[in-house]
Amino acid sequence: MNVKGWALATLLAVGLAGFATAEGLGVGDPAPKLEVKEFVKGEAVKDFEKGKIYVVEFWATWCGPCRTSIPHLTEMQKKNKDVVFIGVSVFEREPSKVKPFVEEMGDKMDYRVAMDDVPAGGQPNDGKMAKNWMTAAEQNGIPSAFIVTGDGKIAWIGHPMSMEKPLEKVTSGKWDVQTAAAEAKKAKAAESKLQEVAPKLQKAMRANDPKALLTTLDEVFKDAPALEDKLSMLKMSALIKAGESEKLVEYGNHLIDDLYKEDAEKLNQIAWSLVEKPADKNDLKLLKVGLKAAQKADQVAEGKRADIADTLAKAYFENGDAAKALEAQERAVKLAPGSQLEKDPGLKERLEQYKKAAQK
Repeated sequence: MNVKGWALATLLAVGLAGFATAEGLGVGDPAPKLEVKEFVKGEAVKDFEKGKIYVVEFWATWCGPCRTSIPHLTEMQKKNKDVVFIGVSVFEREPSKVKPFVEEMGDKMDYRVAMDDVPAGGQPNDGKMAKNWMTAAEQNGIPSAFIVTGDGKIAWIGHPMSMEKPLEKVTSGKWDVQTAAAEAKKAKAAESKLQEVAPKLQKAMRANDPKALLTTLDEVFKDAPALEDKLSMLKMSALIKAGESEKLVEYGNHLIDDLYKEDAEKLNQIAWSLVEKPADKNDLKLLKVGLKAAQKADQVAEGKRADIADTLAKAYFENGDAAKALEAQERAVKLAPGSQLEKDPGLKERLEQYKKAAQK
């Protein structure tokens, strides 16, 4: 099964309830110490060396999305040979699986890899790296990545699939840490605002009243524009349920052309939400927006992500272009090994479906 898009239940259970307002580790702060149990791949790093840039990424063997981000991190390490990439295994339920996992990934995981330092008898989230980095920065999900500057400060925190542009700016000296820190504080203030309106959003969702939900979301976006990034897919879902196809086309184009124009992950989610079950939308204009989002996502990802190629193939197919669907799906199958879709039976099922359609 392809895991693309944001479940509304997850938004409620995690997204709305999970925002914290307390001050913690953030952009502009000194990076915590590297306190790992051992390095299982690559030369060990004990401290951050002055003048050198680091990427500290957190993952786990049980994390499906991590399988997608690992090859991407390898590509970024190849492009940025002077940057030290360290993948730290955290929240592991079975630490004994880490070394075999890394060995199995081979060249797809071609950067330094370490294991968190969990005290004897402790829980997975008791590790020093988990507590001092992830928990301190209020990062509740993996994969997550931190860019550390040459003066030992955190320049950026986020999903590794969205890290390429910030890292490029950091390495070229064009990244303003103070500006990034100010933006991060604004985002935190916006999250505090979300705590206030969460009950109203939940009420509209429980009542299955998409129009009331849309009204509430528009009010939230007006008062706290930074929250649109976290709730945009909720608005898209509400527009679909409300049957507001014209507004959905307009909003979808806004997300593609403005808010997420350089974010392959979000663009992919938009595309999948519109092409996964086209019969639910019954509108060719929406399918075209889905195709536009998929094409843009593939462009931003430089054609190297299996999940995005799979979405693009589906988008072409639903828009009536079986030949291009087949071409994209063949690429998705080639890219699948080592990714989240490696064991997805639907990948080859869709390939056969597009082959048959292309032969007609």
